[in-house]
Amino acid sequence: MTAVGTPGSDGTGSSGQGVRTFGVEEELLLVDPDTGEAVPLAGALLEGHRPAGAPDPSAAVGPFLTAEFQQEMIEVVTPPHSAMATLEADIIAGRSLADSAAREVGVRVAALGTSPLPCDPHPAQLRRFAAMTEEYGLTAREQLTCGCHIHVSVESAEEAVGVLDRIRIWLPVMIALSANSPFWHGEDTGYASYRSQVWNRWPSAGPLEILGTPEAYHQLVHDMVSTGVAMDEGMIYFDARLSRHYPTVEIRIADVCLRPQNTVLLAGLARSLVETAAREWREGVPPPAVPTELLRLAGWKASRWGLRGDLLDPHTSRPTQALAVVNSLLGYVREALEDAGDLARVEELVDDLLYAGTGSSRQLEVLHRTGYLADVVADAVNCTVWVP
Repeated sequence: MTAVGTPGSDGTGSSGQGVRTFGVEEELLLVDPDTGEAVPLAGALLEGHRPAGAPDPSAAVGPFLTAEFQQEMIEVVTPPHSAMATLEADIIAGRSLADSAAREVGVRVAALGTSPLPCDPHPAQLRRFAAMTEEYGLTAREQLTCGCHIHVSVESAEEAVGVLDRIRIWLPVMIALSANSPFWHGEDTGYASYRSQVWNRWPSAGPLEILGTPEAYHQLVHDMVSTGVAMDEGMIYFDARLSRHYPTVEIRIADVCLRPQNTVLLAGLARSLVETAAREWREGVPPPAVPTELLRLAGWKASRWGLRGDLLDPHTSRPTQALAVVNSLLGYVREALEDAGDLARVEELVDDLLYAGTGSSRQLEVLHRTGYLADVVADAVNCTVWVP
């Protein structure tokens, strides 16, 4: 993954000098426009659209495309932004760029967390991916999932770990808001986000414990790699982690969203979460001492039901109506949203999501209406690049 969202010249917001910068990585499926099946054409697609040299999001002037683990998917990366409106424009532009590139090789892109139709993925032809496939067996061979990763700038490693310690209880809500993967190998799984279930097969994935200091964070990463179970630091798949290359916190728990507006919502919430947590860290407010085991259960429940059922309350870990939990999140980050000028837009996007439903709900509705998973994919293609 390429890290994005490095601090801009306007400051990061934690010192009161502007707002934090943020950027987004979206993984998209490559699909046959007629059958809806995922197709392994990432190499051909990227051949004419790869930036010269190693892409650096902090220097990019617009979104660009990169390769991913499987050849049935590509990643769209935005440069860092200070304003939600300009990030939204780049998210839309990036999806359009990806779809135009896909059309050139006879396919389309679809913002789906998993392929609705059965697929036998093809790993990208890189030595590291071949080693992962050999080491992790079926977990790696079946790992065709598309997520949304949001990077938010931080001022120091100390602040970053303070943020990780305080946002961890809210991350399952991001699964529920982004849920967009109800199908797996042609079957309705009963989950709103089955991608979460597949992703958590990786031994290094999941929520973090409270760590307190950068030294504790880096010691944990070192110890995990030293076991040999995680091949390298790139395989430290925490729900949120420190970027290895840029001064950002990367929130990586969400499905890729069906509609670009939902990605914008996640990004706005992510930035406000980081800012709110950083303020608490500076003020000495202790992080909520919710056990990691309960956070795993909260993530499972969000994955199972999305917004269609109860979630676990972030503080009490008791079943609570999903709308109430979403409202609690909005209340928690409200001041940061107001300070960034994002409150009205985020509230509008939340209302829109609650009215229209998640991507998972829409996929299921299309299947129930048409009876064909190919129609689910076709609808997803339209939603990926369509803006009302």
